[in-house]
Amino acid sequence: MNIMFVLMTIGAFVMAVIAMIVRMKAIKKPATEKKIILPPLFMSTGFLMFLYEPTHISAIQFFEAFSVGLLFSVLLIKTSQFEVKESDIYMKRSKAFVFLLFGLLIARVVFKIIIGDSINIEELAAMFFILAYGMIIPWRIYMLIAFRKMKKQMDVQHNTTAAVRS
Repeated sequence: MNIMFVLMTIGAFVMAVIAMIVRMKAIKKPATEKKIILPPLFMSTGFLMFLYEPTHISAIQFFEAFSVGLLFSVLLIKTSQFEVKESDIYMKRSKAFVFLLFGLLIARVVFKIIIGDSINIEELAAMFFILAYGMIIPWRIYMLIAFRKMKKQMDVQHNTTAAVRS
């Protein structure tokens, strides 16, 4: 087995664990529009990788990766819910998120084993970046819409309660 493949798999595992830790810490704080919008914006800097020629992929590879990302986003959307605690909006804790991250890691490893040497590591990295971006964009759009809807309901409830008191 290629040492680079092993090292990259270990690196991906470590990144998945870090993502889970960050997510579990973030879930303890109220959600905000800024916290929902900023991650995809920060992630968009990853498109700079495409300035490096070996990461260039074909349109078919792009659409395949993006489509798989869209499919995974459905799982994220189904497992992402908000709740109100102490007049703040929080993300509900989801065990499915952990399984989804590890599922992605396993899919990546299986994909690399199946493809073997027919695709270079840079193209594979580019495809997984596109997959991740295709996953995070619809998920975060859904989260923003759901957050705004819940915030609007809270504002209406607050205004109704204030009107009843006066």
